[in-house]
Amino acid sequence: MEEIRAAGGAAVASTDDVADWDGGRRLVQTAVDAFGDLHVLVNNAGIIRDRFIFNMTEEEWDSVVKVDLKGHFVPLRHAAGYWRDRSKGGQPVAASVINTSSTSGLLGNPGQANYGAAKAAIAALTVIAAQELARYGVRVNAIVPGARTRLTERTPGLGAMVAPPEDPDRFDEWDPANVAPLVGWLAGSGCPATGQVLYAFGGTIAPMAGWTNRPGISRPDRWTIPAIAEELPPLL
Repeated sequence: MEEIRAAGGAAVASTDDVADWDGGRRLVQTAVDAFGDLHVLVNNAGIIRDRFIFNMTEEEWDSVVKVDLKGHFVPLRHAAGYWRDRSKGGQPVAASVINTSSTSGLLGNPGQANYGAAKAAIAALTVIAAQELARYGVRVNAIVPGARTRLTERTPGLGAMVAPPEDPDRFDEWDPANVAPLVGWLAGSGCPATGQVLYAFGGTIAPMAGWTNRPGISRPDRWTIPAIAEELPPLL
């Protein structure tokens, strides 16, 4: 907060738990009280409790889903209610939500069933929220960042990969600052994008596609198990 103010910006802090219902409501209200309105919501809460499924505890599952998934939904829910009320009251709304998903959920990563499930759900939440809130002037997108963070530094096998380059003149692909311009563009009122899930890593930005139907098999009546066993495997 002090860094923002030192750079000439205005900032207030909220110490509420974003996964707490009333805490999320107070978070939104804090922004409205301080700045008079709310234009952008960036959801970035996340923790990891990595474990293979056969060793994962109930607490490790619940805590990650609570922080990562509910911690996105609760602020979004209260912000969406605020924007809907303004829109229905005749006030102009041009708002943007940026959620944070992960390749661990969209592509899969062993040892992160809890984290991946939450992050995949965030992508689905993004697409649905974009459809629901468009009529109220709200755009909803998600980023899928590849960046050096406390989480990626602790992910098995990633620590050395995400380390800064020894050569100071070499482009640091894992610098989280590489993702910031995309977030800034998505937040801008002139941005047309909504319902998008965008991968960002180094100098690369790429839209990610969701589940789609691949070529299938069809017949005019009900399938039998032997027929499926014969015809489906070549398509898998």
